[in-house]
Amino acid sequence: MAANNDHYPDDFKCPISLEIMSDPVILSSGHTFDRSSIQRWLDAGHRTCPITKLPLSDSPSLIPNHTLRSLISSYTALNLTKPNQNQEKPETLISILTSKSSSPDVKLDSIEKLCHFSKRDFDVRKRLTESGAVAAVLGCVSMVNFVTLQEKALKLLLNLSLDDDNKVGLVAEGAICSIVDVLCGGESADCRATAATVLTSLAVVEVNKATIGAYPFAIRGLVTLLREGGGRERKEAATALYALCSFPDNRRRAVECGAVEILINLLNLGLERAVEVLGLLAKCKRGREEMVRFNGCVKILIRVLSNGSSRGVQYALLTLNSLCLSNEVICMEALEEGVFELCLRFLEDDNEKVRRNASNLIKVFGGAGCV
Repeated sequence: MAANNDHYPDDFKCPISLEIMSDPVILSSGHTFDRSSIQRWLDAGHRTCPITKLPLSDSPSLIPNHTLRSLISSYTALNLTKPNQNQEKPETLISILTSKSSSPDVKLDSIEKLCHFSKRDFDVRKRLTESGAVAAVLGCVSMVNFVTLQEKALKLLLNLSLDDDNKVGLVAEGAICSIVDVLCGGESADCRATAATVLTSLAVVEVNKATIGAYPFAIRGLVTLLREGGGRERKEAATALYALCSFPDNRRRAVECGAVEILINLLNLGLERAVEVLGLLAKCKRGREEMVRFNGCVKILIRVLSNGSSRGVQYALLTLNSLCLSNEVICMEALEEGVFELCLRFLEDDNEKVRRNASNLIKVFGGAGCV
């Protein structure tokens, strides 16, 4: 891919990120965005087109723009094959990476360039996986004495995981083992955080959730990162746990590793992403029991209702819903703290999920005979 986005037509750039689109999709408004960018917009609770500001449906469809993707790919391929004595082709870089005679420094240079090519180019990612280069990338991930090489190899692995076809293949090639080793013992915070991010990407595929969760120390490593890591590490660990805990068995595993207390403490410190994981763990009986035992849990959740983002409110309501439905004492405490009145306000919220969760919690209060 060209080194500078300015070489590309503006139509190839996402209106949100201003980066070249790797997976262009069409919104119902008729405008095209990169899937990851528009999905983040929608996940934040927005239900308007970022360009026209016109309203969207509660569950907007994202239609793949195959024509534009093909145009971008063709344009990229043309630019990669333009004569340039100073630019190595991806095939050459792959050969260097997979060569047993290449030194760590040479591999680092190759991986840095492949990271650049593969970030937005599906064809380069495809060539990488089909060439057998994944084993070489994983080998670099395992080089604990070469931190910079490990960091770059993890980023290349993250790029390769962008494509759904690669997600299962990477797991089959043993990626989980290498990633968890870094997660639990990586020398740098960047390595550990990126390892968690790769797990999140791989967990998008349903079958991988079970495989990753069952892998020794995967969930325990994420919980440890929550407890001991810095800001980015904790954020990425919470995101990975959220992705994994949509699979029921992983909720039990996370609770058994002590995730509940750590998540509530982090939520109290301002890590709002923690409440998303709590919303899933509250669906597990053992998870609810741990939350009930935590003194002040309800007040912390209410603080999110009062001051949190739309998504934070959505999951705080979901968590309280599960707790109040199963525990009368918690239900009465929530009422005494003014949750019912907050729910009435949320019935007018712009976010459909917030409205629905508030309505469900009001029904729980009514069913318990508390209102």
